[in-house]
Amino acid sequence: MNSEKPNLNYIKELSGGDQEFEEKMLSILKNELPVEIKTYENHVENQDFKQIAEIVHKIKHKISILGLEKSYESAVTYEKELLNGVIKGHADFLEILTKMSSFLDNA
Repeated sequence: MNSEKPNLNYIKELSGGDQEFEEKMLSILKNELPVEIKTYENHVENQDFKQIAEIVHKIKHKISILGLEKSYESAVTYEKELLNGVIKGHADFLEILTKMSSFLDNA
């Protein structure tokens, strides 16, 4: 996979220096991502490609917010694969999720 690292640049840019806004955005990411990852894992277990694609679609916006441009492109490709009944990008997507989770745990 690629070596890009999550960052808060986009959130800081959006906030215009509003610390409260930045903290709120970070809080939302920290609360929603683990739930979405669990949902993703459940759908993978059930091999429900349409549902997997839907959760990937939701998560890819968080990927973008955390400044992971290459990972976002990878998620877009994976979502398209899933809609065609292919789950080839699963390992790469798990790596992205792990990277995001670790970053948010320490943010």
